[in-house]
Amino acid sequence: MPWELTGEITMQTMAEPLEHARHTAAHKEAIVCGADRLDYYSLWSRCRRLAGYLASLGLQPGDRVAIVAFNCHRYIEAYLALPAAGYVIVPLNTRSALAELEYAAADSQARVLLTDREPSPLDSLFEHVVRWPDAYEVAIAGAEPATLGIDNHGADIHEGDLAGIFYTGGTTGRAKGVMLTHRNLMANTWTALSWARLTSDDRWLVMAPLFHAAGSCSVLATTWVTGTQVILPSFSPDGVLDLIEHERVTSTLAVPTMLAAASDEQLARPRDVSSLRLLSHGASPVAREILRRAAKAFPDAELLHLYGTTETSPIATTLPNEQDLLETPVARSCGYPALGVQVRVLDLDGAILQPGEVGEVVIRGANVTKGYWNAPDETAAVLRDGWYHTGDLGYLDDECRLYLVDRLKDMVVTGGENVYTVEVEDVLYSHPQVAEAAVFGIPDERWGESLFAVVVPRDQVTAEELMDYCRGRISDFKIPKHITVTSDPLPKSGAGKILKRQLREPFWSGHETRIGN
Repeated sequence: MPWELTGEITMQTMAEPLEHARHTAAHKEAIVCGADRLDYYSLWSRCRRLAGYLASLGLQPGDRVAIVAFNCHRYIEAYLALPAAGYVIVPLNTRSALAELEYAAADSQARVLLTDREPSPLDSLFEHVVRWPDAYEVAIAGAEPATLGIDNHGADIHEGDLAGIFYTGGTTGRAKGVMLTHRNLMANTWTALSWARLTSDDRWLVMAPLFHAAGSCSVLATTWVTGTQVILPSFSPDGVLDLIEHERVTSTLAVPTMLAAASDEQLARPRDVSSLRLLSHGASPVAREILRRAAKAFPDAELLHLYGTTETSPIATTLPNEQDLLETPVARSCGYPALGVQVRVLDLDGAILQPGEVGEVVIRGANVTKGYWNAPDETAAVLRDGWYHTGDLGYLDDECRLYLVDRLKDMVVTGGENVYTVEVEDVLYSHPQVAEAAVFGIPDERWGESLFAVVVPRDQVTAEELMDYCRGRISDFKIPKHITVTSDPLPKSGAGKILKRQLREPFWSGHETRIGN
C-alpha cells in the first residue's frame, strides 16, 4: 500500500504525512486547541470534508485559497487538506495593512478566503469567504468527503506541484509571492525531523504564527511522526508557560521577541517547564543576553538556532546545543548546513570563497523555491545555476559553520518580520512635504533591529506627523520607530544614489556584524 514504510526516503507529497498518521495512529491525540481535542482519525476526516467543501464551490487543482487568521486547529486542517487536495494555500500575515492584503489577494487571484476576521473590504476580492468558527463548521459538516492525494495513489498530485504561496516584502516596493512546491515543503519536513528529533511522544507547541513558512515545520513533521500539536492562538508569555506546564509540551519554535518575553515571564513567575526538551528559535538574529536568560529560564531545554528564508522553505542551517556555546565565538554562528542543504559563500564574480572570506551566502537543495509568483525577472535575479542568492553577506569557518555579517539586499529583520526599506520609503515619499527619505536598520536589544528613517522635508513636518501618515498605509511593524527630520542633504554617490551605509554606520560602530544580534 502507498502509505507503508519501505525503508527508502523519497520526496513524497504533502498528502502523505496525514495519511500515514491516520493509518498508524488513528486514535492518538493529534491536536489540542483550547477546549478542542482531535485524534488523527478526526483530523483526517475533517480535512477530507474541507477538501470536499472546496470542491463543491467549483475549485479546480491549482486554485488558490487564502487564509487570514490566528493560529487554530482549523488552520492546521487547511495546511494539510488544501495541498493534499491539489489546491494552493496562501497564508497572509495577520499584521498586514488592508492595502497589503488586498495586493496579495489580487496578485494570487485566490478564489476563497478562510478567515476569523469580521467582514471588511477585503472580502470583495474573493468569490467565497468562509469565516471560522461558525460558518466553517457548518460548511464542513455538510460537505461530502473528498479523496486526498494519497487515496488516488498520487495520480493527481506530484512533488513538483505548487503547494503554497508565501508573500514577503518586495525590494521594488511590491510584495513577492514565494512559490513553494510539495517537494520544497517535504524536504523541509525531513530537515525538521532531523534537527528536532521528533517522535510520537513529542508535544509541539505551535507558538509562531502559522502564516510564516516555518509553520510547515511543525505541521508536517509532527503529523508525520504522529506527535501532538498544542496550539497557542496568539502569543502571550503567560499563555506559553501555562500551556507548557499543563500540556507537558516538549518542543517549540519561537522568534526572538517571543523567546525574550517568555524567558522574562518564567524568571519572574516560574512554572513547571521541565517537560520542555527543545527550544528552537529563528526568523531574526537574537542578542546573546536573551539566550543567556533563556538558558536560565528553561534549564532542561536545548537551545537551537535556525537560519533560513521563506525562499528556503525556510530552514537552511542549524546550530544545536547553543546553550553550551554562549561564551564562545561560535555563539555568533548560524550553524551548519541542514540535512540535504548546501551552503556556499561567493564573491561578486561568483567564485567560491575560502573559510573566513566574506561574500554572498548562496543555498542549494530540494527546499529552495521554484521562484516568485508572476515575477520572472525577480526570480531570475535570485535563482542562478541552481543556487538561491540570499542577499546576506557572511563567511564559513573551517567546520562549515555559517556566520552572517551584513546584507546586500536593502532589508531589515525586526521582531522576526522582514521589512524591505524601499516599501517604507515609498510611503514616506508619497507625503507632500517629503523631499528625500532613507530608511535603514539599527541595532535594537529587543527586536534585533529596528527601523530608523532620515527625512529631508520640503516644508515643515514633524516625525510624529510622518509616523501618523504611515499608519494604515503599511503594517505597524514597518513604521520606523525613529524618524529624524533634517535640513541637511542626504549623502550621495557620484551617481546620485543615497549612501545609506554612511547614515547607519554610527549606529553600528563597535558591533561585530551589521545584522542585529
